[in-house]
Amino acid sequence: MPELPEVQTVVDGLVATVFGKTITSVQIKNSARIYPSQYRFRKLLIGARFVSFRRRGKNILIDLSNGHTLWVHLKMTGHFYYLPEKDLTGKHDHVVLGLENDSYNLRFNDYRRFGYLKIYPTSEIFSQKGLAQLGPEPLEMSANEFAQIYKTRRRMIKPALLDQSMIVGVGNIYADESLWMARLHPERMTDSISNAKLAELHGHIQTILNKAISNMGTSVDSFAGVNAKPGGYQKYLVAYGREGEPCQRCDKPIRRMKIGSRSAHFCSFCQRAR
Repeated sequence: MPELPEVQTVVDGLVATVFGKTITSVQIKNSARIYPSQYRFRKLLIGARFVSFRRRGKNILIDLSNGHTLWVHLKMTGHFYYLPEKDLTGKHDHVVLGLENDSYNLRFNDYRRFGYLKIYPTSEIFSQKGLAQLGPEPLEMSANEFAQIYKTRRRMIKPALLDQSMIVGVGNIYADESLWMARLHPERMTDSISNAKLAELHGHIQTILNKAISNMGTSVDSFAGVNAKPGGYQKYLVAYGREGEPCQRCDKPIRRMKIGSRSAHFCSFCQRAR
C-alpha cells in the first residue's frame, strides 16, 4: 500500500498537472468503487474546478469549487495518471475525468480494485469514518508529542507504528527502515523504550519520510506517480525487502518475521529485543 511519501508524491503531481482546471466529463466503469451513486457522482464533478489538494495520512483530499471534497484512498494498487486524451482507456482505468481546454485527462487506475473515491461536503469530510479516527501527522509533531503517544500504551513497536490512530502515514516500508536506524527490535514493547530513544526514532521517521518524498516515493511493487514514473527511494532501503542480505552495519543477515498478519524486516544482532 502506498504510504505517506507515495501519497504526497501523488498529491504533488496532481497540483502540478490539474490544479485550477475544470472537469467537463466523467466516465465511470461499473467496477469503480465510488460514493455516492454514479448519477450523483457525475453531477457533483462535472463543472467543478479543482481548488486544492491535501494529504491526510494515506488519504488524498481534493477540494472542489462547489463546496465538496473528493476523498480518494489508493489502497494497494490505486493510481492517478495524467495521460493524453487520445490514448485508449485502459482495462483498469475505472474513472476518467475530462478537463476543460486540455488534451490530457485524469484517470483513476486500480488493477486490484480496492481503492475508492467518495464525495462529501467539505464541511463534513473530517467527520467521516476513516478520517475522524486518524492520529497526528508524523511530520507535524514534536519528539515529545511522539514519545507521549507511545509511552502511555503497551504495544509492540512495529504494530504500533502501523496503527493509523496513533500516527498516520507510516506503513511496513518506513516502519522497518526507521526501526533499523534506531536499532529497535520490532517486537520491543513501547512502554519499555526510553523517551530519548523514542525521540531518536521520531527523528529517523521524519528524516526517512522527507528523503522518500524528495525521491518521489518508493516503488517496490507497482507504485508510480501521476506522470506514470516510478519513485526512487527503493535504492536507499536498508531493511525492508532485504531478507537474507547482509546488514549494512554488522554484515549479519537481515531477517523477516511475521508479527500478527504483517511482516517485519530487521537485523537480529543490531536490533535486539532488549
